[in-house]
This record gives sequence, C-alpha cells and structure tokens, in this order.
Amino acid sequence: MAQSASQTPSQSSQSVVERLDRVRDEIAVAARAVAREPSSVTLIAVSKGHSAADIAKVIAAGQRVFGENRVQEAQTKWPELRQRHPGLELHMIGPLQTNKVRDALALFDVIQSLDRPKLADALAVELQRSGRCPGLFIQVNTGEELQKSGVLPKEAPDFIAYCRGEKKLPIRGLMAIPPADDDPALHFALLRELARNAGLTQLSMGMSADYPVGVRFGATHVRVGTAIFGNRQRPADAASED
Repeated sequence: MAQSASQTPSQSSQSVVERLDRVRDEIAVAARAVAREPSSVTLIAVSKGHSAADIAKVIAAGQRVFGENRVQEAQTKWPELRQRHPGLELHMIGPLQTNKVRDALALFDVIQSLDRPKLADALAVELQRSGRCPGLFIQVNTGEELQKSGVLPKEAPDFIAYCRGEKKLPIRGLMAIPPADDDPALHFALLRELARNAGLTQLSMGMSADYPVGVRFGATHVRVGTAIFGNRQRPADAASED
C-alpha cells in the first residue's frame, strides 16, 4: 500500500498550507505519469474533525472543494464558512441516514455515499420536493467488508440501473474505500471497470494513504484529510474515510 505523506516524520512540522501544497504536487506527478492533466483530478479536502479556523487556512490557500462525513458536524461549520467564502463545494462522503436526507440536500453539493435502495428512494422523493439537483456517487464496497457501507460489486450494475432508470437520480460516478490492508490498486481497477461498464465517467477513489494510486487508476476525485489537516481525534464509531 502506498504510504501517506502524513505518515512521514518531516510532515508533522509542516503547516496545513505546506501539506496542501505537497498533496497537490503529488497529484500532479501521479497524473502526468499516466499522461493525464492534473486539472482532471479534483482534490477534496476532508475536513471532518477539524475546526473552521483550520479550514479557513486551506480556503485561503485556494482550496475550494471539501468533504465531511456527518451532517450534524457539517451544519455547525459550513453555513458560516460558505457565507464568508462564496463558491465552495461541499461533498458528503460518510454514510447517510434516510432521516438526514433533507438536511444533507440543503447543505451538500454532492453526495458520494448512495449505497442502498431505501436511500435512493428517499433521495428521489426529496429531490422532487426541493427541486435541487446535487451530484450523486454510488458507493461500492469493493472489499465486501461487513462493517463498511456500499453496494456489493456483483449487485452494483442492477443498483446503478435502479437509481438511474426507475428513480431518475443524477448519478455521476462511483466511490470506494478499499480495505486498509489490501493493495488499493486491485480495488481501484475493479471500480474503474464497474464504472466503464455502466458508462459512468467519474471515480472517487484514493485517500491520504493511497491517493497517488487512485490518480494512476483514473480517479477524478480524491478524498484527502490527514495528509492535509494532520491527525485528528476520532470517535469510536468513526468511519475509515479520510
């Protein structure tokens, strides 16, 4: 597995802005290595567990796309940040409960964790009611891990068809979080193949430990938290997303 820049001894003394620059540089190197333009990769700075003050430093450095795992936490930080900094884009990257769908659609521009028919049904109802049209990614549990959200790979084609066909949802692409101890390349290759077969062009794959690998396998979005913001204290029930 690729080692995150956040795990190197030198990075602990770097500022948030220096870490952000390093991540951007590594994305550019990985993209050019496979003849891609660095601009084809959207960096999502995952700000869960970090203060509005730390987020503001990253915004000041030019970052405009962010990710949060929980609706409630995002509600405490982002309305004021977005009022002060127009033009930001916010992605929901953690598990979404159906009773939080209305709040999520009011706050997030993209939801990356669509993973079950009940959630697709709730999103379809709320989209029709609100008239909003956020981007949606289907989360695939490529490692078939019991503790992780996501549709199973073998069920993904039918679920994609259900979301796009019967529910008329604006599906942009697929998202995955590989098992921590597996080679991420195997999972990224699987997600890429599922997306190709479905005619989807966007792939959200790669986190702090493996985002250069994700870029080399075609990621259009990488979700990087620790390598930018540094370590944070996690609740016991926190997801592995970063």
